Amino acid sequence: MAWHKAREAALAISCFLRQHDLVQVLWVFLSPSLRMGTPARRGDTIEVTVPVQGLGEAPSSPLAFEGALLIVGGGQVAPALLRALAAQASGLIGADSGGDAIVAAGLVPDAVIGDMDSVRDTRRFPARTRILTIAEQDTTDFEKCLYSTSAPVTIAIGMTGGRFDHTLAALHAVARHGKDRWIILVDEHDLALVVGGSVAISVGEGERVSLYPLGRTRFRSSRGLVYRLDGLTLEQGRAIGTSNRATEDIIELVTEPDGAPYLLIVGRDHLAAIVGQL
Repeated sequence: MAWHKAREAALAISCFLRQHDLVQVLWVFLSPSLRMGTPARRGDTIEVTVPVQGLGEAPSSPLAFEGALLIVGGGQVAPALLRALAAQASGLIGADSGGDAIVAAGLVPDAVIGDMDSVRDTRRFPARTRILTIAEQDTTDFEKCLYSTSAPVTIAIGMTGGRFDHTLAALHAVARHGKDRWIILVDEHDLALVVGGSVAISVGEGERVSLYPLGRTRFRSSRGLVYRLDGLTLEQGRAIGTSNRATEDIIELVTEPDGAPYLLIVGRDHLAAIVGQL
């Protein structure tokens, strides 16, 4: 009885806040087992409170993963590639309809996160899948996944290809979060490591290396590239660094500390080696 009274009170508060345009509140009620800290069950959800305008905020306890996290979007996803990447990840999350792609590949997501406007039916996921419905519309489902999780490395597939606006939205999301975490966008051909500053990384001598700015980034120096970046500023509409090549196994890039994140793009076959260096 006390639980039902608490829920009624919460709903009343929610209605008041929405009526006065103070916040947008998505109330969801946790089962006793989840509130006690035990593993979530399907249908267990988390309360997410976000401003009416501006960025969404992470739940009070973001989903944390000790190893690589794989986030799957609703874009072009080859099932075989998805299964191969999932085998190397410690966490598997679907960004809205990305959950359908995970199931279609014969896998079970740890969670499905988004506003749930494109996933087929959340009831089709097994009991161990956590469903996080976040209603705010200031961010994409991919960005909702980013601010609702933490992991040492985040690999994202199904964010590029298909609709061009979805690709641009994915780049927007990693530009906002690339300073705070390692993110790697993957497709069937390449990987794009989001770098938030200086880096030294092994890519293999003779390999193609492209650098693409997500804002304005000034490079103090570089080593191991055919076309050096010493003193250059990369910025969309001014200068980019695509189709370079490594002259050494390890390339080194030193940037000014206040620069925007940028993409370091190499062939997808370097994924395991790069993840191992982060």
